[in-house]
Amino acid sequence: MTSPTSPSTDTSSTRGQVSPSGTARTRTAPQGRFARLSHLAGRSFIPIGLFARLPLAMLTVGTLTMVTSVSGSYAAGGTAAGAVGIGSALGAPVLGALADRRGQRPVLMVSALINTAAVVALILTATGLGSSGGFHPAILAAAFAAGASCPQVGPLARVRWMALTLHGPATANKRDLDTALSYESTADEVTFVLGPALVGILASLVAPWLPLALAAAMTIILVPAFAAHPTHRSVRPGPGRTKGDNGNKGNQGAGRIPAAVALPVAAMVCMGTFFGSTQAALSSFSAGQAGSELAGLLYAVMGLSSAAAALSVAYWPQRFGLSRRWTLSAALMALLALLLLVPSSLAGMVAVLLTLGLPVGPVMVTVFAAGGVLAPAGRLGTVMTALASGIVAGTALGSSIGGYLAEAGGHHAAFVVPVGAAVVLALLGAAAARVLRTRQAAN
Repeated sequence: MTSPTSPSTDTSSTRGQVSPSGTARTRTAPQGRFARLSHLAGRSFIPIGLFARLPLAMLTVGTLTMVTSVSGSYAAGGTAAGAVGIGSALGAPVLGALADRRGQRPVLMVSALINTAAVVALILTATGLGSSGGFHPAILAAAFAAGASCPQVGPLARVRWMALTLHGPATANKRDLDTALSYESTADEVTFVLGPALVGILASLVAPWLPLALAAAMTIILVPAFAAHPTHRSVRPGPGRTKGDNGNKGNQGAGRIPAAVALPVAAMVCMGTFFGSTQAALSSFSAGQAGSELAGLLYAVMGLSSAAAALSVAYWPQRFGLSRRWTLSAALMALLALLLLVPSSLAGMVAVLLTLGLPVGPVMVTVFAAGGVLAPAGRLGTVMTALASGIVAGTALGSSIGGYLAEAGGHHAAFVVPVGAAVVLALLGAAAARVLRTRQAAN
């Protein structure tokens, strides 16, 4: 098989370039774990990929803020935000499947155009109709379209990293995949903390529609830049394999998605349930302390430690494989989640959330890596976007259950949900361990 045309021909990279044939033509690759990522993908790939995913992090909260503001109805805002979430959960796997078959670049280009138009339509529709109150089908339709068409930069970036590290130039190695996925999970955490914060600042200081307008502008500028980045050539469209695939047993039957992929997808639903229920419970907890508006800041505390821990996975011993990492990290999540029932003060909750975030990042990194191992190479985009959709669907489920329990029994009742979600995560990890061992033995 031919090896990939290397993205390191990116002109912003001054060292570690690889010729189109995939052979290294520089002296040595950088030795630092994260320095190697720029060597493999080019220096511009990381900043472009980071900021191109920011609009997705702004979309749901931005819709909630704008529709609530212009309509004066929390119910209308929540319903519109729910339409965004449903659209994203349904649309992401479709975009991933299209990227597998048609290639990432055209799918990202078209989705950027459609999404920009949908977000602009949402702004115009909400500002034009929202002031009359109530639910408007036009607003919900625009919100759903915005969610369904949102470019899946994060999942498709992971597909590129998998192609570059597993089937890329001779200077790449499988250790680089852990590093890349650690970075990607941290990037997701950072954007999903930064996005809502940016929405809050712009909406409160300028206008409620401005965050969505900025998201649309970033989408139409940054997503095409990500789509056209040379790394897109590392993934070959069609029902076959990624470039450089050596036809190993684990990647045979690229046109079919094995049932084992359901394990990481279910795990991501549990992860989303953990996130959503924690957010709902924190809203109830903070309302009894200094105001429910502090819930977002409290939740961001867990995101900070989670992001740092995700980066650390790149340095974990190789013998600490996927199955062990998944099971033990999720079990630790379940144990630490019990601490959420203890604090009675903001300081105590901050300490618990900082601690709880430590296993969260490694679980995210590991489940995405397991999804890549279990997915047929020609369907990586489908599987990665399905994992991302699992988080979205789980977050909606967790928010609903956690909100109901918080209203019925307070934050202590709601905090039971993240504990249960983490327990199921650990059980899924135990089931995945057997599947992963079988896959590794077959290879």
